[in-house]
Amino acid sequence: MVRRFTHEPAGLIGLSLLLTAALVAAFAPVLAPYSPIQQSPGSELSPPSARFPLGTDEIGRDLFSRLLYGTRISLMVGVAAMALGAGLGVSGGLVAGYAGGVPGAVIMRLADAVFAVPAVLLGIAFAAAFGASATTVALTLGTAAMPTFARLTRAAVLAERSKEYVLAARLLGAPPARLIGRHIVPNIVGPLLVQVAFTMSAAVLLEAGLSFLGLGTQPPQASWGVTLSESRQYLRQAPWYGVFPGLAVTLLVLGLNSVADALRDVLDPRTAI
Repeated sequence: MVRRFTHEPAGLIGLSLLLTAALVAAFAPVLAPYSPIQQSPGSELSPPSARFPLGTDEIGRDLFSRLLYGTRISLMVGVAAMALGAGLGVSGGLVAGYAGGVPGAVIMRLADAVFAVPAVLLGIAFAAAFGASATTVALTLGTAAMPTFARLTRAAVLAERSKEYVLAARLLGAPPARLIGRHIVPNIVGPLLVQVAFTMSAAVLLEAGLSFLGLGTQPPQASWGVTLSESRQYLRQAPWYGVFPGLAVTLLVLGLNSVADALRDVLDPRTAI
């Protein structure tokens, strides 16, 4: 699998972008020339220069430093949302697909109910209940991702549980937990890995959107969505203010989507060599 992945141009590009973002997030305090909240009086809305590589905002904060620290927020929210959505969704999908019956019906109807609510409305509800913050955004996006993981897992389990190797293991007396853990889960992990990458991509985009609307990360924290929101009033006189955070969101989402596409191609048995 790793060998095939390295021969996928999209996968290599996506992985490079993702690793770059991870390194930037990890070493932001070392790479950033300034604190993300440090103001430089007299340098408000300065264009890109040797002193400020990406210019400054309306109160003289270095945009390059703020974008570096914003990478941390985007990745942390994406990972947290993915972990929550995958944890709840995969667990529920395994129960619904293997056990079926009333528990399975209840789980899937709950997933359908959550799936029917747009993520933005969930964000408004959670922000009203818990306050607007990056944690609230992660909770919102993890909840919104849960139904997709549940549906995908249930469909994969239904397809696998009737196959001969599962029936043979059941006839040999393997308990349900062993059947699921040793036989079913390893054979459905491929589609789940692809969904993990897509979920992180959607989470990064939605985090920026919710923060842009004031429902996520709050100023003065250096979120890409917050920076985009603050730049709206100054786009005519300082276009770099909005261009660079928008480009950062685009590159990270592109990287995650490219990794997801490459994983899908690599893990698809129809394309196996």
